[in-house]
Amino acid sequence: MDSQTSQSSQASPSPHTFQVDLRGLVDLLSHHLYSSPKVYLRELLQNAVDAITARRAEQPDAPARVRLYAQEGTLRVEDSGVGLTEADVHTLLATIGRSSKRADGLQDGLQEVRSDFLGQFGIGLLACFVVAERIRIVSRSARTPEAAPVEWTASEDGSYTVRTLTHEARPEPGTTVHLTARAGAGEWLTPERVLTLARDFGSLLPYDVRVGDEAVTDLPAPWDRPYPSPATRRVALARHCHDLFGFTPLDSIELTVPLAGIRGMAYVLPSAVSPATRATHRVHLKGMLLTERAEQLLPDWAFFVRCVLDTDSLRPTASRESLYEDETLAAVREALGEKIRSWLTGLAAGDPERLTAFLSVHHLGVKSLARHDKDMLRTMLPWLPFETTDGQLSLEEFAQRHPVVHFTRTVEEYRQVAPIASAQGVGVVNGGYTYDSDLVEALPSVRPGTVVAELDTDTVTAHLDAVDPADELALSGFLAAARARLDPLGCDVVLRAFRPLSVPALHLDDRSARHEQARAEAEAQADDLWAGILGSLRGSTPRARLVLNHLNPLIRRISSLGDPELIGTATESLYGQALLMAQRPLRPADSALLNRAFMGLLEWATNGEEGR
Repeated sequence: MDSQTSQSSQASPSPHTFQVDLRGLVDLLSHHLYSSPKVYLRELLQNAVDAITARRAEQPDAPARVRLYAQEGTLRVEDSGVGLTEADVHTLLATIGRSSKRADGLQDGLQEVRSDFLGQFGIGLLACFVVAERIRIVSRSARTPEAAPVEWTASEDGSYTVRTLTHEARPEPGTTVHLTARAGAGEWLTPERVLTLARDFGSLLPYDVRVGDEAVTDLPAPWDRPYPSPATRRVALARHCHDLFGFTPLDSIELTVPLAGIRGMAYVLPSAVSPATRATHRVHLKGMLLTERAEQLLPDWAFFVRCVLDTDSLRPTASRESLYEDETLAAVREALGEKIRSWLTGLAAGDPERLTAFLSVHHLGVKSLARHDKDMLRTMLPWLPFETTDGQLSLEEFAQRHPVVHFTRTVEEYRQVAPIASAQGVGVVNGGYTYDSDLVEALPSVRPGTVVAELDTDTVTAHLDAVDPADELALSGFLAAARARLDPLGCDVVLRAFRPLSVPALHLDDRSARHEQARAEAEAQADDLWAGILGSLRGSTPRARLVLNHLNPLIRRISSLGDPELIGTATESLYGQALLMAQRPLRPADSALLNRAFMGLLEWATNGEEGR
């Protein structure tokens, strides 16, 4: 057994080490992991801040300075952080993927401050090769002050050298990073570009960061600063929003979630945006800008705000340019949504003028929220505007006026019936806009006793006055000719008396009627097999109706005609005009009918003129 084990052991293949093509890895970083070469500066700032954090964990009174000096084609970054020994350099800088923030190596004994570090993946220094052909680091350890300073120089081909220096080369603990630009990347190391990037990434960093003599950090953050009055604070935050996002907000919403370590602001957009637009937000992680394009930060319904915030709890992805979708982010999203919801409730209770101004622009977002939140629907009920036959009203006011809240599911249906329903005293809400029909149907759940009903053709017809039976009997020939002309179109003709008198005819149908009409058209065009199948699907749904207004003078003149062909042409004209008034899309058959009716009327008028 021992002999077999020994032979098996001798036969086992020896392990090999992966060979890394540094040029290929740099290309991978610059074209796939990072969105832009500008992240190199964030990685340098991040390493410097983490080094200071590590030193202060052991030496709370240690200096906290980061200095950047840019000249054409070169950049020097100095920090007063924990520094490195020669052993640290070999362990941390020469091994791709090894992080100084782990619980081994340099981090021994400092695991309790692990959450204070910005870096998580140990590839930050490598990102500098995106813009640099050579990186030189001079560092002296604060943990081992007697150790000599060490110099580490690396090239983009993957080679590096290490040598120790005299104490005079680096009198104080800390690290200095020297970058030499690669061909074509010199613009990223100019003083102006470095200052712009440093301020963009590091304005909220907790330490003293400067580019030359120019301050980078701007603390406290605008939302944490003291102001003489609420009005002054509102103006300052509006200016901050304009500087960041390029617009002056309608209002500012404070986003403070202590349990999640979040502080920041949500700024309300001054103009309407599509609900389908993916809102992007600025997120800082422990003061360092993580991303300007965070999309998952707020609930989908909060598309009317843009956020900027600082957090110490959310996890970044490997590129540190977006947020990792996990339970923490989901909880933060819910908490921030509650902040915005509370702001809306507060406006409704104490600042109706600002709420009205907000809803005039963003009522769609609030309707989206109210559709799923009964408390929000109850709060917003007196404020949300709806299109009704009584004008722009809230559902609360409309329900007070009408015992039954009728609504249509499409804008076309509403346009069909709105003028007639209004004249007959029937209240109708246009539910054809986004979320509106859902909110009308939810009305009884927050307003007990409210009766809500979808408006159909039978309801509208029932509210129109019937014509005296004797009068209708006298017009039976006219009605028979009119019905015969529209029967191929799947439309009935009825006679009623209604107001306004100026409306000669009203076209009424509903979704069921339209479905039956579409089925009949498909059956007429199908082969025998499909015609039989479609015919078996024929329902008993009422057909569309052309309601003629007996009170209208034009209808009275047409009904007195004796020529069935002329009655048919006039009926087609009335049908087409009713469709156009309802702003309904015309089918090919409808367009052909309109053309035929127009030409028929012209021919009749011409022949009539010749006969006189």
